[in-house]
Order: sequence, then structure tokens, then C-alpha cells
Amino acid sequence: MSLSQSLQQKLLQKLSPQQIQLMKLLQVPTAHLEERIKEELEENPALEPGEDGHEDNFDDVKDDFDNSEDDFEKDGSEDEYGNIDISEYVSDGDDDIGDYKLRDDNYPEADDTKTIPHRVETSFHEILLNQLTMLDLNERQQKIAEQIVGSIDDDGYLRRDLSAIADDLAFRQNIDATEKEIEEIVQYIQQFDPPGVAARDLRECLLLQLVRKSGKGKSVEIAMKVLDKYFEEFTKKHYEKIQRGLNLTDEHIKEVINQIIKLNPKPGGQVGDTNKLENYVIPDFFVINNIGKLELTLNSKNAPDLRISEGYRDMLKEYDRGTKKDKRQKEAVLFIKQKIDSAKWFIDAIKQRQHTLLSTMQTIMDYQREFFLTGDETELRPMILKDIAERTGLDISTVSRVANSKFVQTEFGTYRLKFFFSESLVTDSGEEVSTREVKKILSNLIEAESKKHPLSDEKLTELLQEKGYNIARRTVAKYREQLNIPVARLRKEL
Repeated sequence: MSLSQSLQQKLLQKLSPQQIQLMKLLQVPTAHLEERIKEELEENPALEPGEDGHEDNFDDVKDDFDNSEDDFEKDGSEDEYGNIDISEYVSDGDDDIGDYKLRDDNYPEADDTKTIPHRVETSFHEILLNQLTMLDLNERQQKIAEQIVGSIDDDGYLRRDLSAIADDLAFRQNIDATEKEIEEIVQYIQQFDPPGVAARDLRECLLLQLVRKSGKGKSVEIAMKVLDKYFEEFTKKHYEKIQRGLNLTDEHIKEVINQIIKLNPKPGGQVGDTNKLENYVIPDFFVINNIGKLELTLNSKNAPDLRISEGYRDMLKEYDRGTKKDKRQKEAVLFIKQKIDSAKWFIDAIKQRQHTLLSTMQTIMDYQREFFLTGDETELRPMILKDIAERTGLDISTVSRVANSKFVQTEFGTYRLKFFFSESLVTDSGEEVSTREVKKILSNLIEAESKKHPLSDEKLTELLQEKGYNIARRTVAKYREQLNIPVARLRKEL
């Protein structure tokens, strides 16, 4: 075996910590930016909200400087760290670090005197646990019931096998329960509110809800038979087969359909934690049509008021004025400089985030001007990430980060930015149109169709081609699926 040396030249691209921090901040939506800033404030005492009255937070650290001569004797390490240049941090000129703030006059300051109401909610599982108290259970049954409730998903279904629940009880509770014993308690819980809870599948969920309606009409009884014997046929809308099997008239099957579509397929979906305010979209941008002139503003939550701590600057000034500087003081000054630099980097990253967001959204708004003026999706132009990247001078990956996680509010609704991106399709006249336009027309055709005789993909293809869109049937099927529209057979109504 022989050893050899070789010289290789490689070109590597590495991101600085500041660039990485900016990339991460770009991905943070407005709804979570406040939380991210709070984390930074907790980690870095040199960064503080742009409000008065925070200097007192640093009294303890100041005392360390004031008393350093009494607590420590000179140990000969005065020059160990060399001269530390802190001139830029203690300057009284225009670039005073105390004025290194993040504030923009375009964004009005928030009124902190306003009290934001918060809903006090009881979680879905807490609601179920509270109902357990209404059952006459012994200690063993209570633990089994609690284990079952804990196994129920947020949408209200019990998807965990009874054998798995039995194993959990054995390992965690030291209870040797049989599947039959667990099933009995499951049936108790299935009587809880909301109706349909603890079902193992959709069929059982709907049947549990119909059982609550027993005795409220013949259509309820028929609906139970349909779900019990013809569930698969019902989901596929094979109504003729159901009518033949149960000898039902058209009127009967209509009543059955009306009964079933009123049921809740996700009994836990509207209760407790699953409907928290955090599920609401908070727009990052606002676009206003001011008599034909589009005006873009950034959500004020994206422009927080941050600054470098006055207390930290004062400590550096005290150090600068002093004549005796020992090792401990210099270590503390280096620490303070590090924290101030980190705070400046963070403020710069937030500023760059604002600039990148506005630049990207302004370009999208200009590119899709007709849509923002009219709200008509057929006015959307073909637009890909590269189009915006070239116009803004940003990298495609940066535009992608902004488009994937940000929302804009218009007078026509709130849209995710990636909504405005689409590929192009060439019409018979040679004109390039957005695939979004084709999807909108496809959606309109289906919406206007006769539900007794819905349009097949072949017919939809013909209608689009008649309008000049050169499109294949498989492409129509793909667009229909992307719009979450079922096939013609499943759109049929009696």
C-alpha cells in the first residue's frame, strides 16, 4: 500500500451566521414573528423593546463595575487582553449606539393600553374527561376510561386498536384488561357529547349520530339501514343500487341523503383546542386600491420597535472613563460587546426582512396589477419564482421562502403569496395564459353544470378547447383534482 499526496482546489459557498439568521427570519410568518423576537429578547439582555424605563434592568451589572476595585486586587493581567476598542459603542456623535434602533415612522406605534380579549377554552379531551364523572365507574374502570379518552384523536376518532390500548394499560397502569372489557367502556364513551365521538371509522361515527335521532322519523331509520348495509355504495353515489336493494323511491333516497349530509364527519373538529384563534390567518401585507392606484403596506407586526440597551452602553462608558482595568472588567466588556453586536445583527436582520418582504410583494403586485385591481382570477398572468427573482435581484430560494409562508390581504380576500405563481399555457391564438386562469374557467364550468347530469372530463376538455385553450383530457383531470373537485359520477345529485 502506497501513500500519496495531491493538491485539490474546491469552490465552496458558505453562509455566514447572519445570513442564516436572515433566511430563518424570512420563513417566519407574521403570526409567529412576535414569539421569535421574544425569544431573542430573553436570550440577549443587550436588546430591548423601544420603550423608556428599561435602564434599571442593568443596575446589578453596573454595581459589578463600580465595586471592582474593592473586590479584586491587581493581578498583573491588566494588559493581557490588549487595548479593547469600544469607541464606536461610546461615541456621542450621530452614530451613537444608543440610537441604534429599529423603528419606522410608516408604522404607527401600537396602543398598549388596549386590552385584547382572550377566549377561555376547555380542550376537547377535558370535555370528555369531565363527562366521565357522570359514569358510575370503579377505580379500575376509571383508569381504563381515561386511557381510552387519551387515545382519542383531536377529530374525535378512536383509531388505536383495542389490543394496543390493552398493552398501554399493562405497561403504564399495571392493569391487565381484556379487549372485551375495554370495548364495554368504549361504548359508554360513545354516548358522550359531541355525538359520534370515539368512533373507529366514518361509518360508525355517522351511525352513532343517527342512533341519537332514533324515533324521529322514517327517514332516520332508512338512513341507518343505508349506512349499515350500503355504506360503500353511498360514498360512491351508486344510489340506483341502494334504491333497488331497499326498494326506495326517489323521494326516500333524497330524504336519506339530506339526513346524512347534516351529520358531522369530525365530531371533535369544532370543540376546544382545535378551533383556537391561532388557526386564523394573519396577513403580512395589505393591498389597497386607492382610486386605481395600488398601495402596499406591511403589517405593523413585522416592524417591531427594538433598540440597543442604554444600560449596556452606560457600562461601556464607565469602563472607558476608568483608568484601572483588570482582567475581570475586560472580560465583562468583551461579553458586553458580543451581546451588543448580536443585538445589532438581529436588528439588521429584521430590517433586511422588512426590505425583502416589501420588495418581493411590490414586484408581485406590479406583475399581477390587473388581478389586484379587479379580483378576477382570469386576469392572473403566468408567473414563476424566476420572474420575481430577476426583477428583485433576489435569489430564487429567497423568493420561495417569502412566497410559501406569507399572506396578503386584498379587498377581494386574503391569499397566500404562492397563489399568484403559476405556469403558462398557450392558447390557439398563440397567447400565453396562466394555468390559474384555466383552472378558474374549469371551476366555473363545473359550478354551472347540471348536477343531475354533471360534465365528464371529456366534455370539460371539449368546452375548454372551444374557448381556445389547447388542453388535453388528462390535464383537465389533473387540474380538477388540484381543485379538489371529484369526478362527474360523485358530483351527481338526484
